[in-house]
Amino acid sequence: MDLPLDAPIRPMLARSVATVPDQPDDGARWVYEPKWDGFRAIVYRDGDEVRIDSRGAKPMDRYFPEVVEAVRAELPPRCVVDGEIVVARPPGGHDGVARLDFDTLSQRIHPAESRVRLLAESVPASMVVFDLLAVGDEDLSTSPLSERLARLDALGLGGPQVHATPRTTDAETARGWLETFEGAGLDGVVAKRDDGAYEPNKRGWLKIKHARTADVVLAGLREHKTSTPGRPLVGSLLLGLYGDHPDGGGHGPTLQFVGVAASFSAARRAALYDELAPLRVEPGSPEAAEHPWADWQDPAVSEGGAGRRRPGAQSRWSAGKDLSFTPLRVERVLEVGYDHMEGTRFRHTAQFKRWRPDRDPASCTYDQLAEPVGYDLAGLLPGAPGTTAR
Repeated sequence: MDLPLDAPIRPMLARSVATVPDQPDDGARWVYEPKWDGFRAIVYRDGDEVRIDSRGAKPMDRYFPEVVEAVRAELPPRCVVDGEIVVARPPGGHDGVARLDFDTLSQRIHPAESRVRLLAESVPASMVVFDLLAVGDEDLSTSPLSERLARLDALGLGGPQVHATPRTTDAETARGWLETFEGAGLDGVVAKRDDGAYEPNKRGWLKIKHARTADVVLAGLREHKTSTPGRPLVGSLLLGLYGDHPDGGGHGPTLQFVGVAASFSAARRAALYDELAPLRVEPGSPEAAEHPWADWQDPAVSEGGAGRRRPGAQSRWSAGKDLSFTPLRVERVLEVGYDHMEGTRFRHTAQFKRWRPDRDPASCTYDQLAEPVGYDLAGLLPGAPGTTAR
């Protein structure tokens, strides 16, 4: 490629803050944008040659052939842009609106080209662009953000598969986006100074994500990879919530796997292991057979199977990993922090807050989780694949 910027470019990053910041008083302005829940991508185009790099500078173009074609059709002949690859789930459910679908997007990272092509045709991805780093022979990366955005606007990216992200300089509007756009599957707001240059791999932007808590059931643990027989450590706590059995049939609520809590210091990992030792369920015991996740190794009922979530099924993401766990008696409840849900599970690792000895495990159900008001993704990505009913 003959471009003014050489690949790979590591994307500029954001650091977390608690709230949407007000405008600074030093003459600069914050530019606020929705935070998209997809795959970060730096896209290079030189004529028909297109390269798509992940956040870690790994090539992704082979997984998104339809995005490559969209780049050729909708971006300038020579350019470098920063953005996000997303997949929309068609309107459906109780509110009939389109949303982002990270689970479906994740399926695209597959070794079989035939599978990639099938998914590209059945659930095509789109590209959301939020920065223009180079166009023609011009390197814009050292220019202020305000200039880069003006040049981006001049491209007129309005779809159907390549869109410029919405943005505002009004803090109150951004605070409204934080709540409203979650209903379309977005997971926060990003704030960028309009006088800033593009700084690869630097956390020069701010991100504001949703912060919520939930009371969840502790049902198992995995040991840390550094555990030894003389010093066992907790790697992660396996969390559950009670929900209706997916096939009905009078089974009543079952304990669904919703995610893990895993961020602990070494000392805390050791202390947790000792603290939870009395709850361990011995393999082969009657207790083990009665554990709600005793069937985790059965693919028919493990994670992703028949709508039930279990913590131990192998997948293309976990192949080769030991996903066995130590079941614990279902007696403990803990409060965790989470940002948002992806279907029936926490989208990211949950944060341990405190034990809740006052809560009965059976009372920990999905009903406690905040459900965002549905916002139709078609309002943000008009005409994008997946935003209209099929």
